Amino acid sequence: MTTYEQKLASLLCGYSLNIKKDDLVLIRGEVCAEPLIKACFKEVLLRGGHPLVRMSFSDQNALFFQHGSDHQFSYVSLVDKIQAETVAAQISIDSTDNSKQLTNADPAKVAIQQKVRGDLREIMFEREDKGEFVWVIAPYPTPSMAQDAEMSFTEYSDFVYNACKLNEKDPIAAWQAVDKAQAEIVKRLTGTKKVHIKGKNTDLTLDVEGRLWRSCCGQRNMPDGEVFTSPVENSATGEIYFDIPTNYNGVEANGVYLRLEAGKVVEARADKGQDFLLKMLGTDDGAKFVGEIAFGLNDNIQKPSKNILFDEKIGQTMHMAIGASYPETGGKNKSALHWDLIKDMKSNSTVELDGKLVYKDGKFV
Repeated sequence: MTTYEQKLASLLCGYSLNIKKDDLVLIRGEVCAEPLIKACFKEVLLRGGHPLVRMSFSDQNALFFQHGSDHQFSYVSLVDKIQAETVAAQISIDSTDNSKQLTNADPAKVAIQQKVRGDLREIMFEREDKGEFVWVIAPYPTPSMAQDAEMSFTEYSDFVYNACKLNEKDPIAAWQAVDKAQAEIVKRLTGTKKVHIKGKNTDLTLDVEGRLWRSCCGQRNMPDGEVFTSPVENSATGEIYFDIPTNYNGVEANGVYLRLEAGKVVEARADKGQDFLLKMLGTDDGAKFVGEIAFGLNDNIQKPSKNILFDEKIGQTMHMAIGASYPETGGKNKSALHWDLIKDMKSNSTVELDGKLVYKDGKFV
């Protein structure tokens, strides 16, 4: 019987990344994800690639920020730079035995690390734009992640399995169907200029003229299911409230309210995690600008699990990222920060494009 690990590894290396002979493939993850790391390692070998594994131990990040100093937080090793410049593909496994390990870490220290590692992000973005690099993030369930989601481990494992469409007879065909459906949404959004979002404590306009809309259907994230773009950098004006809790670098934030003028956050508060939110907004000059606006379209995900890999895809939601934008959509904002904040759109919510209603209460109309 094919295991979860084997099925997911095959989907990632085949459908998501299309690993070919002699591809150098970096596989990253915590030791708790060892079964999936092994399965990916084997799958890369079977496809003729060269697997390179980097595993981290439990609480590694917590120890780093507890005992490190500023010169260590701002250090980027030559090894990391060479990897960013040379690997053909990267599999990042989203798995942890303690998602709260950075809750008490100094946000200023985390911000330093995020800022310097932003250079590596830019290298990979540029290589991706040239077709030299592909990547995917995929989950491996643990009891800690199940606790965050307020589920039993069995229930959470089933949730992950279904969200990735591994319950389908042919998962690749299922994701290809998603691709086809979302392509129609992209077609409808293409060529529009103004996005106007209304909802609870929300009245926000953004300019998307000249920007490209993209469909996410399992090539970069697994699970997937969203359509996104990067708005014009100085355009976001108004207010928006995010009522779904998010977890960024192990720190939870909830009830986030932002007010923006000329594209920039000028007021920010949160019911939970406000100090962390303000520190992250101060990461660099680009952290206060909008990097992404997106529709969540995966109806296999119906409730938040406090894991952004799933939560930004929740059906009948929208999310907005503060910080780095995506060059592939025409985005020009650069930042070490890219934090997705999620809004429930199921009721009393609308989206207008160029003054025409196109989305109401979580559905395109």
